[in-house]
Amino acid sequence: MFSSYGGYGYYTPPSSFRFFPKGMKALLIANISVFFLQLFLQLGIRVGNLYLYQVFFRLFALYPLGDGFYVWQLVTYMFLHGGFFHILFNMLALWFFGVELESVWGTRRFLIYYFLCGIGGGLTNLFVTPLFAIPGPTIGASGAIYGILLAFAMLFPDAPIFLYFLFPIKAKYFVAIFIAIELFYGVTGTEGGVAHFAHLGGAFIGFIYLMYYRRSVGILDRAGDLVKDFVSKMKNTISYKKTYRDTTIITDAKYEDISDRNHDRASLYSQERIDKILDKISESGYDSLTEEEKEILFKASKKMN
Repeated sequence: MFSSYGGYGYYTPPSSFRFFPKGMKALLIANISVFFLQLFLQLGIRVGNLYLYQVFFRLFALYPLGDGFYVWQLVTYMFLHGGFFHILFNMLALWFFGVELESVWGTRRFLIYYFLCGIGGGLTNLFVTPLFAIPGPTIGASGAIYGILLAFAMLFPDAPIFLYFLFPIKAKYFVAIFIAIELFYGVTGTEGGVAHFAHLGGAFIGFIYLMYYRRSVGILDRAGDLVKDFVSKMKNTISYKKTYRDTTIITDAKYEDISDRNHDRASLYSQERIDKILDKISESGYDSLTEEEKEILFKASKKMN
């Protein structure tokens, strides 16, 4: 359906991991399994006067606030679908666009993002839909899927997507068109029976997450650069002083007394200790230092000044 080449280089054929990475596989299996469970329960199995499917749907679909809502429904509604084509298109979109995201992000971050978008879509549906229409129970992974679509467009904005397998369109335009259509339908109510604001909410939460992540990563990168620069300067200064001192010792060795030599040995030990402390900062960060190590580093920096 698409080939991606945006900010991460030209498209390459997926490896076995990228074709069905772990998070993707788990989501597909979970959604398809629940769908088959729905089909089984719809056979008309009853316990007393209750049909099991009615109980199942009442507990796990997302119901409006004050009308059968339970907090767990914000997660469970994502795994229920209203028919074969509903789950088919959702799972195809999840696979088409999600494989690239999980390959770039890794499984953990991909799953966190997926569920945040799904929950965000559910919350948006609960609070916004009543402003424009009469709310009803909501099912489907579409909120999470729209979050996936938005992330793909932001990471691979120029990746060509073949609309209906015929017309190539850049991902950023493809997603913008879909979101505009959803907004129009949601506000005007011209296409009932579809949770348009769940779709929009999933995309919106995805956008907020991605912008926050980019900003936090940028801050961490800048902080990391400052720490590395500080460590590098300290090492260079200490190395220079150590070389200069050693040269002085060799030149004036015959004039030194025993106490001076002991002092130099102590200084050498201190500098070796500082080197180890600086290496520890490079590997694990400043917060990994003990109080004693921080004190040694502080005194060393005062001497350099």
